[in-house]
Amino acid sequence: MKALSLLLLLIAVQPRSADLGESLVYPTPSSQTTLTIQCPPEEAAYCSEIEHLAERPEIRRAFEYIEATDDDALRDLIMLTEIPAPPFKEEVRAKKYAEMLLEAGADSVYIDEVGNVIALRRGRGGGENRVVAIVGHLDTVFPEGTDVTVTERGDTLFAPGIADDTRGLIAVLYTLKAMEHVGLRTDADLLFIGSVGEEGLGDLRGMKHLFREGGPRIDAMIAVDGTNDNRVVAKALGSRRYRVTFKGPGGHSWGAFGGGNPAHALGRAIRIFDEAAAAFTEAGARTSYNVGRIGGGTSVNSIPFEAWMEVDMRSEDQTRLLTIDSIFQAAMHQALVEQNGMVRRGEELSLDLDLIGDRPSGENDPNTPLLLRAQATIRHFGGRPNIQRSSTDSNIPISLGIPAVTLGGGGVSGGAHSPGEWWINRDAYRAVQKLLLVLSAEAGLSPTP
Repeated sequence: MKALSLLLLLIAVQPRSADLGESLVYPTPSSQTTLTIQCPPEEAAYCSEIEHLAERPEIRRAFEYIEATDDDALRDLIMLTEIPAPPFKEEVRAKKYAEMLLEAGADSVYIDEVGNVIALRRGRGGGENRVVAIVGHLDTVFPEGTDVTVTERGDTLFAPGIADDTRGLIAVLYTLKAMEHVGLRTDADLLFIGSVGEEGLGDLRGMKHLFREGGPRIDAMIAVDGTNDNRVVAKALGSRRYRVTFKGPGGHSWGAFGGGNPAHALGRAIRIFDEAAAAFTEAGARTSYNVGRIGGGTSVNSIPFEAWMEVDMRSEDQTRLLTIDSIFQAAMHQALVEQNGMVRRGEELSLDLDLIGDRPSGENDPNTPLLLRAQATIRHFGGRPNIQRSSTDSNIPISLGIPAVTLGGGGVSGGAHSPGEWWINRDAYRAVQKLLLVLSAEAGLSPTP
């Protein structure tokens, strides 16, 4: 009985993945065999396309290469993880990643004005080709000075950022390496990208730069983020984020009493916004709001000269996102007017509203070929596609009507955005095989001569 209790305890404390919907049990056939899940009628044409593509000799050789180089990919993962990439300071990692993409066989590699690493692999069609991009993000959430040394305990690797998203970068790299190794040449041009600014206040700045007017042509995009390789992010969760600052002259809590108090204004603003936003979010497409950080003041007996907060609002629907944004702004200005009406002496309070995050919402059409190819590929490998909504690099192209999905980089992970982040190499190569198959299908492979 004691032995059984000990066994159950050991099972209970095993690391679990942080990816929503991820299973720790993965099929483990070799690259030469799969257990295809039955394809629904609306996906039949794409399931057939994927089945035929997977049987092509060059694809099978690429699968074999990906599985055979899994240990190399693990060494590269450790090496790249240990190059810090804090928010807005991705340069050192970017330089190394550019070198790795060039060594992998890209036709050209450069780092753009905001720090994105972009590698081109030309297709068969010449200068007028479609362009399909595959992207992992360079940045992590961890500040400068964080210890990113990888430690191993059993089969588990621990390090900040190892799964989110260094594993994604490695999956992108080994997709390129496999294509180059077997000479697989797509019809469309391919871009292999390490993006900047995906996390937090980076506000998708790398994607916004790529998809700006006059940016490089991209007709479809696959982002690689998270590890669950049965997950497909096909819906973009939008957000608006503000830093709100009420300012006043400050002063002694006794001697300057009656003057404008920014902290009181801030409290009033939170109450007004909370009441209005709570009513708005009771019905309609899911929408949320949160006051996440508050600060200000110098001492308990001082009237603050400023008080600030950071506010996050999210919605599945872009119109509702903009509506709750309007509710928020109206609440802030109402609080300012009401609080200034209570000022007995000195200057009135002022208000600064700084937009610090703007991520658009959107969805792929369910019949988008890229989305159906991703689902068919997961079924081909014996999985069941899990369609999700999230905030990833795909937000920007999706919001512009450009087909984009976010897929997992493989393995099992947990503790994302924490110092205890971990990753296990549980058949991680299979995710790279999936990426290669989806990318090849979307970019097109001419019939074998």
